[in-house]
Amino acid sequence: MFMAKITGSVVSTKKEDSLTGKKLMIVQPVDANGENVRSEEVACDSVGAGIGEYVLVARGNAARSVFAEPNSAIDSAIIAIVDSFDK
Repeated sequence: MFMAKITGSVVSTKKEDSLTGKKLMIVQPVDANGENVRSEEVACDSVGAGIGEYVLVARGNAARSVFAEPNSAIDSAIIAIVDSFDK
């Protein structure tokens, strides 16, 4: 799991069936100071997060289990909106 800031959204009219109806967001992984730590990636949103919010992101099987779809194409899922953080 890692913390990230949502920087955008992704619109896709053609996609793998398991992604149908899923909100796709661009997330920028950050450290405990809110500084960028690596490249942006796309994650499925399970909590209704918006652009500019800090979130927690799960990967792999943990991400797929959020949507109860163990065989889906989902690799990253937004699982929480961060209210605050400090080091």
